[in-house]
Amino acid sequence: MFGIPVPTLIVSMAVLAAFITVAALALPFLFTGSTSKRVKMVSNRRKELSRDQMDSFASKGSSIRQRQSQTRDDVMKKILHALKLDEALSSKELKSSLAQAGYRSQSALVMFTFARIAMAIGTFVIALIVISAWKNFPYPLPVKALMMAAAAAAGFYLPKVFVTNAAQKRQVELNSGFADALDLMVICVEGGLSVEGAFDRVTAEIATKSPALAQEFGLTSAELAYLGNRHKAYMNFAERTGLPAIKSLATTLVQSEKYGTPVGQALKVLSQERREERMSAAEKKGASLPAMLTVPMILFFLPPLFMVVIGPAAIRISSM
Repeated sequence: MFGIPVPTLIVSMAVLAAFITVAALALPFLFTGSTSKRVKMVSNRRKELSRDQMDSFASKGSSIRQRQSQTRDDVMKKILHALKLDEALSSKELKSSLAQAGYRSQSALVMFTFARIAMAIGTFVIALIVISAWKNFPYPLPVKALMMAAAAAAGFYLPKVFVTNAAQKRQVELNSGFADALDLMVICVEGGLSVEGAFDRVTAEIATKSPALAQEFGLTSAELAYLGNRHKAYMNFAERTGLPAIKSLATTLVQSEKYGTPVGQALKVLSQERREERMSAAEKKGASLPAMLTVPMILFFLPPLFMVVIGPAAIRISSM
């Protein structure tokens, strides 16, 4: 057959069969661990992200102490220490307000406190210069002092107003995407993912739609990976945002882990409540629409109507 001796053909087929057998046995061992490698890669990436995220709100000041002689934060700290304002740097309420506004760096509290003092002094000096340069200023000295004090007070409270407005805008952004994020979290948990996996998946999915909410979920995921107390991570999630809806989510997760209730079922109930709240808010806006349209209709609709109805009669009477 084809001029090949039968013994050679048998040996060649035996060698080929042996090669195929060895390859079939070796391939699973060559590619074994692909799943474990992928899991390990994801775990390492998560740890890297967690490390980067935890650096933004780590409570240890070792890096700041190492740069004490060359950073502006240390200069501001020294100035505040000289002014006996160390208690302002340890205010938990102020830290919470800055965190809700999105300022969580080590120097945020120092810069905010220093900005209030600097703004107060700056506005006071500007008011003093303006009043001094105004030669024919018609008010007596007590009124001048009162105006300079008012300018200093305005400068002192201006950073607080800025932080409050930033926190409110950020809460509106967080609230707008939280319902969808909660629905996605329900799907992830019911699909078999753990709470940590659900947080990671939600972080990746909502990053384009709501970066602020994705940041909060990512920080919570990092805390779940690094903090020993999971309940503390959930409550930090609620404190950083200041939203009642997220506080309800944190409470639900804490109670589910404490009492052993199914997380998916608890999240589904919470998601249903959130959808009902969103529908109620939409109905409330719709019900308030007629009252909001009353003034625009009076100002912009009734005058042209009167002109169209009464105008021809007025023109006819005037021409008689």
